[in-house]
Amino acid sequence: MKIILLVLFALLLSGCAIRQNVKPTEQFAEKQICVVENPKVKNGFIEAYRKVLVQKGYEVRMLPPSASLIECPITSTYTANWRWDLAMYMSYAEIKVYKQAKPSGEAIYDATHGGGNMNKFISADVKITELVNQLFPGGAGTR
Repeated sequence: MKIILLVLFALLLSGCAIRQNVKPTEQFAEKQICVVENPKVKNGFIEAYRKVLVQKGYEVRMLPPSASLIECPITSTYTANWRWDLAMYMSYAEIKVYKQAKPSGEAIYDATHGGGNMNKFISADVKITELVNQLFPGGAGTR
């Protein structure tokens, strides 16, 4: 009976996966990254994203939500969602980077199937910093 309970518990936990996939960008010679504002996302997300980009030596220029990907040589979009489960947590985040309007890199964090996985309660700032550091492995103006 104990083995059956252990197997059931293991199966239950296996459905509580948090997925993260980062396809790093190339290292850009450009120092400016334009970010298309997403008003549906909490301000804390863009503040954390901007902070890490500036720490890496980039100048961040915010574009309105209606901006085109061709307005700047390097453009980024983002989205994120929060959920409630004992506390608010960032359940999904996606950052995409485009060079000349063509995909150059992306970072996706998905805890929507995190269920009982307590790692989903990581600080959003910490997770955003991790994603941006993986997405932009070099600093601005480096090759």
